[in-house]
This record gives sequence, structure tokens and C-alpha cells, in this order.
Amino acid sequence: MKVLPSIHSPKDLRLIKKELLPDLCQELREKIIQTASHNGGHLGSSLGAVEIITALHYVFNTPEDKIVFDTGHQAYAHKLLTGRQKEFEKIRTKGGISGFPKRYESEYDAFGVGHASTAISAALGMAIARDQKKDGSKVIAVVGDGCMTGGMAYEAMQNAGLLRSDLLVILNDNQMFISQRVGALGKALTKLLTTKYVQLAEEKATNFLKRFDEVGNNAAKLAKRARSILFPGTLFEEMGFRYFGPVNGNDINAMIEVLENVKNVKGPVMLHVVTKKGKGYKPAEEAPTKFHGIGIFDVETGDTLGKSNCISFTKAFSKALLKLAEQDDKINAITAAMPEGTGLDAFRDKYPTRYFDVGIAEEHAATFAAGLAANGLKPIVALYSTFAQRCFDQILHDIALQNLPVVFALDRAGVVGEDGPTHHGVFDLSFLREIPNLVVAAPADENELQHMLKTAFAAKAPFVLRYPRGVGFNVKTDAEPEVLPLGKGHWVKKGKDVTILAIGNRVHPAQEAAKLLREKGVDAGVVNMRFVQPLDTALIKEALKHSPRLVTVEDNILAGGFGSAVAEFLMDTQEDAKLLRIGYPGEFVEHAKSSQLYRAFDLDADGIAKKILNWIGK
Repeated sequence: MKVLPSIHSPKDLRLIKKELLPDLCQELREKIIQTASHNGGHLGSSLGAVEIITALHYVFNTPEDKIVFDTGHQAYAHKLLTGRQKEFEKIRTKGGISGFPKRYESEYDAFGVGHASTAISAALGMAIARDQKKDGSKVIAVVGDGCMTGGMAYEAMQNAGLLRSDLLVILNDNQMFISQRVGALGKALTKLLTTKYVQLAEEKATNFLKRFDEVGNNAAKLAKRARSILFPGTLFEEMGFRYFGPVNGNDINAMIEVLENVKNVKGPVMLHVVTKKGKGYKPAEEAPTKFHGIGIFDVETGDTLGKSNCISFTKAFSKALLKLAEQDDKINAITAAMPEGTGLDAFRDKYPTRYFDVGIAEEHAATFAAGLAANGLKPIVALYSTFAQRCFDQILHDIALQNLPVVFALDRAGVVGEDGPTHHGVFDLSFLREIPNLVVAAPADENELQHMLKTAFAAKAPFVLRYPRGVGFNVKTDAEPEVLPLGKGHWVKKGKDVTILAIGNRVHPAQEAAKLLREKGVDAGVVNMRFVQPLDTALIKEALKHSPRLVTVEDNILAGGFGSAVAEFLMDTQEDAKLLRIGYPGEFVEHAKSSQLYRAFDLDADGIAKKILNWIGK
């Protein structure tokens, strides 16, 4: 008999006999695998965290006790155990639940997440609020080892060590960052050290030694350092945490026992838990990077389905970068824990001494690149657009202010589909074009991307190149990249009734829209603007000679974006023009397939044509 269907909330879970919990964990894995095979998603990390999440809800009194996930892509079991089994079938689909914790989705989602290294800060804030309200609840942060490469995690830990508020941090080490150490000795010592009697004895011994002035303090420090020989928690203890572990995070009974022992320890506690990414599904265990975030796949083989024959923008970027790096040994590539996602894995394999993965530390990546550029190299920083938001200050202050030639390749610009609002890259045009000295460009397709990449290195200026997730437009690719005229767009076709000024991946839909408009008796011109900054104002003036009606189309939020740049120019020069801007309104865009989102916001060919027809009264 299945256990999972009987659990509608953690209250039901806590009524389950302990001997049934391993079976429940297996059922959770089966449900996660089957659903992810149809919907895609973050599979590997969610499979590895099943026992941690089950044990947390079993031991703690959620939702009164708060669980804060870091990044949140490991929280699928959490959703299944907190009343969302029926909705789980449609996770990450249009109108379905999110793949990440969302405060508006459930009272059990204590904090909305999507970017890394935030959980300890948020959990500490909750702990201090609890202390002031005197409500007696527990606060737990669940962080992955990769999240610990981000500086924000350490800022939070030093503050937690200073404030001394009760807080449990579970470090989920899935053996892809922090080294594994789960042997019989480690298990026995962890069990011993998490018992309250040993904790009390250790505190008494330390306090006793400290009574004897400098000698006693030195003895206490020596004892602490001796303990660290067996336990890799010295850093955390120096920051004010009580460290326990490592413990086998895929052993549900061990997890429950340890959590029961540490739940009432006073002050900040770090529990180091080792798990297997992709646990329970062989293809994910053998290829954890592939199954970190995956599209639909065949459960039996693990093979992904529905692949397009078109080359992706990421692949086009990767190929072009390799070609340019072969010609110029000053080119260095930097990423923030995303070599495969950004396409830098091929560069890493061919030029290992010129490749740098700085971990989840986008701020450092940007200023590190600035240092390389200041000393004569040609760095390119490859990030997802949504994560570039984290290094705005470094782009402005350390790079643009000094006019250093650092190139940023922003993958996943525009909507990214099922990952939703935490990952859509629909703000980059808006927050980047305000920065002086910074060139902001967007290729129309995968062929133009390679030319724009060469242009970026030739510009000898801070340069942002943004392009979307997924496949390109299957255009013919030129043999060699060429340098494009900086800040210049070009006519795709001219028309006398209206001119569509399109940027980036909306150029091809704009061309299709022009064909649809012609069928309705509207002669529409199309311009591939290529650059948002500097803006090709001469080309805009030329377009006005053909028609006073201008339409801007962008895969970006309207506020402060490409259309705003055109509007500002028209206003400042008092041009006699009528302007229609098409983009995303001032709201966060929810998750759905990218094609569904383009349709919903009138950014596909049909929508662009419909908007224009309504605007001109036809």
C-alpha cells in the first residue's frame, strides 16, 4: 500500500511510523522522476534532498517552524509533502505551481527563492523577528554546497555568529563541491557529538578552561583545534556556529536522529549533511550536471526528448568564442558555476589555463575580469541574464567608470520559460543602458551573434552582448565572424505605413509580422537595430522619412528598455512621430513555455501584427 497518497500535510507525515519512512522516500523519488520526465525541471538536486526534507517536516512543527531553501530547486519533495500532490502534476507548466518555493503559493513556503546564497540571510532575519515576537518557533536554512561559494552566505554567517540567535543551517553537500567524508568513524563521532550530554560537557569544559586567564583560553582554543582535525567545521566554528557532521543525508533514520538531537541547541548551528545528487535514479547519479536542470526525457533511458535540429544561441556563442580564442591568446573566459549552461565547457576543455570558474560569485567574477582587463587581457564573463543583476555595482563602478574592455555574454536574456520570474532575463536592457561607456547589444539570430562577439572584442570598451535561451532561427551561418559597425543597425525592409524597430530575437518575428500586415494592406518596414546603446539615432530619423509611425519590439520589460530609449530620443529632439512600444508590462512574468509567453504578451508575429493593426485603426 502506498504511503504518499495519505499525506496531505506534514501533520499527516508526523503520524507515519518511522519504519515506513524509507518507503515514503522511495515513493517521493518515483513521483518526482515521473513528473520531471513530462515537465522537465531540476531533477538531480531534488532527488538528493528527499530524506533531508522528509526528516525536517517529520521533526519540526512546520509551518510554525520555518524552512528556508537556498535557490529552491531541491524543494520538490517539500511541495509533495505540503499539500500539493495534485498540483505537482502540472509543476512548471502554464497555470501550474512553480518549480521554486513561492510565498503566495503555500504557507509552508517561508521565503521565495531562485538565486543562490540568500537563505542564511533570510533565515537570520526570521530568527531575529521570532526573538522579538517571543513566539518560540524554529528557523532552518537548507543550503547547497554550491551556494556556499557565494559571498552573501558568509556575510550572513558572520552576522549570525555575532547575533547568536537560535538558527539551524543545514549544509547539503552533494559531493560536487565539498569533499565527501561519511565513513563509519565520522558517523559514530557525529552521533556522539550531537547528543545533548556531550554538548553540555563540552560547554562546561570550555567555560572551566576560560576561567584560567590566558593559559586557560589558549587551552580552550587548542582543544577546539584538536577537534577540528576530525571535523571539517573549523571555519564555521570560528564564525560563531556550532558545527556537527558530516552525516549521511540519504539515511532517513540518521537524519531524524541527528535533527532531534540538534533542534534545541542554542545559538547558530551548522549541520553538515552529505547526499548523492540524483539519488535513486541511475542516469541522474551518473550525469548529475545534465540532470541538474533538464527538459522532458525518457525515464527508462534518461535520454532527453524533443530536441531541435537548429543550433542553440548558447552553442553558437561557444563555437564563435573558440574560433576567436584560437586567433587571440589574450581572450580569457570567466563564469560563475555555469560552464555547461553558458557554453564555456568547450572553452574550458580546450584552453584550461585561460578559463576561470569563480563559483556562485557574480560580483567577484565582474571585478576579477576588470583586473584582467586592466592588465592587458581580454576577459569575457558569461552569465545568465538574471544573475547579472547581482553584479550591477561592479559593472558600473569597477568596469564602466574605468572604461575597461570587459565583455559580458548574457545568456537566457528575455523570457526563459518554465523557470519563471526568478530566472527571466527581462530587466537587463533597462538596468544596463543607463550606465555610461557601456555598449549594450543584442543579435537577431545565431549568425549575427558570432559577428557581434567579434565586434565586442574589437570595441575595446565595456560591452554587453545579450541573447536568449534555446534554439536560434536556423539561419545560414557565415564562415568567419566579422566586425559590425559599432552602434549601427540596418534595414531589413522599408515600408511606407509603419516601421518596426526590433531588437535581438524579436527581429525575425517582426519580419513575419510585416508579412502578415501586408496581407491586411499595411506596408510595414522592419529595422534590425542591433544596439540599444549607443542608439542608432540616424537610422531612426531615416525611418521617420518613410513613416511617422514607429513601433519598438523587445524581449524586455517596457520600463527603461529599448522602447524607452527610442521614446527619450524622440522627446529630446521633438521629432514629429507616433510611437507604439511592445514588450512586457510593469509586472513579473510567471512561468510557462517561452512560446506561450510570447503569445500572451503579443510578442510573436501574430501578436505584433495584431497590436499594430489595432494601433493604426485597421
